[in-house]
Formats: sequence, C-alpha cells, structure tokens
Amino acid sequence: MVHALLFFSAGEAEEAENCGIHSVGQANMKIAQVSPLYESVPPKLYGGTERVVSYLTEELVAQGHDVTLFASGDSVTNARLVLSCPRALRLTERVVDPLAHHFVQLEQVFAQAESFDVVHFHNDYLHFSLSRRHKTAHVTTLHGRLDLPDLRSLYETFVEMPLVSISNAQRKPLSWLNWQGTIYHGLPTSLYAAREEPGRYLAFLGRICPEKRLDRAITIAKRAGMNLKVAAKVDAADRNYYMEVIKPLLKCASVEFIGEINEEGKQEFLGNAYALLLPIDWPEPFGLAMIEALSCGTPVIAYGHGSVPELIEDGVTGLIVHSIEEAVEAVGKIPRLNRRECRLQFEERYSATRMAQ
Repeated sequence: MVHALLFFSAGEAEEAENCGIHSVGQANMKIAQVSPLYESVPPKLYGGTERVVSYLTEELVAQGHDVTLFASGDSVTNARLVLSCPRALRLTERVVDPLAHHFVQLEQVFAQAESFDVVHFHNDYLHFSLSRRHKTAHVTTLHGRLDLPDLRSLYETFVEMPLVSISNAQRKPLSWLNWQGTIYHGLPTSLYAAREEPGRYLAFLGRICPEKRLDRAITIAKRAGMNLKVAAKVDAADRNYYMEVIKPLLKCASVEFIGEINEEGKQEFLGNAYALLLPIDWPEPFGLAMIEALSCGTPVIAYGHGSVPELIEDGVTGLIVHSIEEAVEAVGKIPRLNRRECRLQFEERYSATRMAQ
C-alpha cells in the first residue's frame, strides 16, 4: 500500500504542479533508493548523483521512513544496505563493463519490489522496461542532461514513466514527459559553516572537461589579477583534453591545482574563497557546486546556462555573466554581495530536509 503518495499522469502532473502540489507523504513509508554504482554512497571523493542519494537517504531515515539503499558495498548509510557490487566501480581497476553490475542491481531491486511502497530510481532509464511490467509504485529522478538526440526515441517509447527533474531548465528538451515535479538538490545544513569574511582567491570545483570550461576560469582569474585554486577530477574520457588543453594552462604561477577533494575538504576550499567560478558551456542540469558554495557563504560567478538562473539570484547570491569580459567585471562587484545572505538563501531553498520533504 502506498501511504498518501501521489503519482500523476502527464496531464495531471502539470495541473498538480501548477497548484503547488509536488509530493505528499507521511512517516513510516517503505522506500527503496536505487543509486548508480560508479561511486559509493556517499562518494569517497568527487561524485554528484551518489552524494545527493546519500543526503536524501539519510534524511528520509531521520524523518522516520524505512529505507533500503541499493548501492556499492563500500557505501555508508543508516538505511538497510543491499550490496550490488563490492566496491564503487570507478575505483575498481578491473571493471570493464559497468552495465553488467547495474543489471545485477536491477534484479536485486525487482526481487524485493513488492515489499516497498515506492522505489526511487537514480540510474536513468535502465529500469524502464522492468518497471513497466511491475505494479510497484516508482519514480525516477533524472540527474543528467536531456538534450542528447539519442534520448528522444527512448523517452517516446516510455512516455508514461513518472519522472522528477532537478531543475526546470533540465526539462526543456523533453518538456512533454510525465514530470511529477522539480526537486532541487539539498545538503545537510550542518555539513558546512559559512565564513563571513571573503578569501583572496577564486575557486573552481568539479570535473575537468570541455563543457565545464576551466580554461575560461583561468583566463578570468588572470585578467582579474587574482589567484585561482582548482579542485577537480579528471575522468579517463577527458584525459586527452586535460593533457592537451588544460595542463599547459596550469603552469601559470597564479593557478594552483589541488586535484580531487572529498566532502571534508570543501569546507576550507569553498569557505575561504572569494567567489566560485562556474564559466560553463553546457545546459547544466543542476550544479551541486553552486549550493555547496552558498552553504559556505561564498557567492558564485556563473555563465547563465541551464539551471544557473534558477539557483543563483543575480546580484544577491552571485552574478550571472555571458562573456569573459562580464565575468572579469563581476569579480570586482563581489564585495557588494552579502555572504550571510548567501548562507540564508541556501538554508531556505537547498537544505536536505526540504529536498526530502
């Protein structure tokens, strides 16, 4: 039995959302959280989706729900953990076919599906064919970009699947899907503490890949006459881009490459920063680094693509720009912004409690 949890058809979902209905529930639901297996929950180092799954899972447990987490065996949780593989796939050198492990996970989920009130998937569309043939209520939070041409025919085939977006901008390429609501990511309010005094360096946090535009961030910092600290990982797929384009730029004396940092390292890295640079060149579905910075009281300078205009209030929690020249000018405007207000907006809009509710 589903305890007061509403799922809507495509038309009903739009009407409900217009009425302010996003989710309805009560305590003591039996919930399955199905995480990707590329990182542990929470990740040991970099990892967006699995980190959000962790925050959501722990908050649901704290709110009194009976939660089962399907994740890698090195995950740490207060929920009941079902091990779908021994270790996070990205950290396991012998993994050649990660999909094999995810299909083992799906078998585990559907073997127990009838014991849950709802199954919450975070692994894209892998389960769609099985969910279509099973009666258990389910919902899928999509964490990635939806503007890829290959996706259209797939979602046309599974148009009835109930989905959650992580920003309104994420939906635009496939606005006709069965969207149940937009739920912004949230962090525990105790995770980071705000620092009211600005630091003396600009920060770049995330992946080194063409769409994140670290090259732009380096140019912006140099033209603004500020140091730039870079905390970022390099995936195997982006190794050539890093070696050919980015590594030569890191030789600049004003750029410090820290590498991949964990959750604990972000407090010092973001809290002591003057501002976070996010000069992206793609339709960012969310951008967890933005709310991590705001939780530390650090404003954001970002290009206005994807979710950025939804998450950042221009002139309040950051500055939205559209060129390197505007970004350099924005660096000089950062002292006008109130770091305490950045933290307050984080607490009001992006807490894990709000996300889970």
